[in-house]
Amino acid sequence: MVRDAGAPVFYRHAYVSAYEQSPLTTVDAFAYFVARAGDKPIAVMPAYLQTAVNPLRRMYEVYPEAAGEPALLSHTWHCYDAHVPATAEVLPRLLDAMIRTASMLGARWCGFMNVQRGNDLSQALRAAGLPARHLTDRWAAGLSTYEHYLAGLSPRARANLRRNERRAAESGVTVETLPVEHASLDEITLLCVKTASRFENNRYHPGPAFARFVTALGDLAHVIEVRQHGRLVAAGVCLTDTSRFHTWTCGVDYAVDGNYSPYGVLFAESVRLAIRLGKSTLEGGRGNAAFKRRHGLSPRHLDAVLHRV
Repeated sequence: MVRDAGAPVFYRHAYVSAYEQSPLTTVDAFAYFVARAGDKPIAVMPAYLQTAVNPLRRMYEVYPEAAGEPALLSHTWHCYDAHVPATAEVLPRLLDAMIRTASMLGARWCGFMNVQRGNDLSQALRAAGLPARHLTDRWAAGLSTYEHYLAGLSPRARANLRRNERRAAESGVTVETLPVEHASLDEITLLCVKTASRFENNRYHPGPAFARFVTALGDLAHVIEVRQHGRLVAAGVCLTDTSRFHTWTCGVDYAVDGNYSPYGVLFAESVRLAIRLGKSTLEGGRGNAAFKRRHGLSPRHLDAVLHRV
């Protein structure tokens, strides 16, 4: 169902299974919905009962009335592209099942985070009478070749990207792409936690659970390590599905020797890796809007759609 619907990596079995075994946020209960026509599955949907449902401090800004109350949500906050792999006519049945389950679990709210405005799910939720509230944006770009990508940037951004890579090389920076089993996940976890703490997202990479989760993703994940004289100065955990390359999360240490940005090095290598893997879309995730816009990514408006149980 997930493959046929073209749903993103967050709905793959390995991702959903890894999240159940090593949840990256506090999850009070897991629910998995399957609709069938006879013996044939025609819709699937994971959902998670969460009391602390606001690690990025966004939801309560748009739904202040839901602050501190348990909610049954599809998906988790680590998924920034909500889908329901299903045909549109099945969604009302899934919503009814979700509302009943939320009531059974004692949730006061149920619904969806990070629904791209205008996509099939967004239109189906609107048709069901559920209003949407703008939550945040995610950023994405089309890809073909690296030269074509660079040509699409402004002259200044293109020159800055090339200059940054040259200065990094002159400063002894090395870049390596690794499968998860060979990556330094303990170091990467510490760097990601340190980076998240700069934005007060202190629980977004919960220590040992993060390393276990990434390991369980297997070949869905690719790790980029940027080192200066052996010291890890930037790292990215990237995810892939059929056509998309997700720069899912990263950590950066800006206290480096030399006049370069380790984040810029990491980003450039992410674009190259996406192209090497034959992915046609670069998914840049949320946040850091100024950098992403300057480097050719465009916003996708994401909405929150909640129903009071």
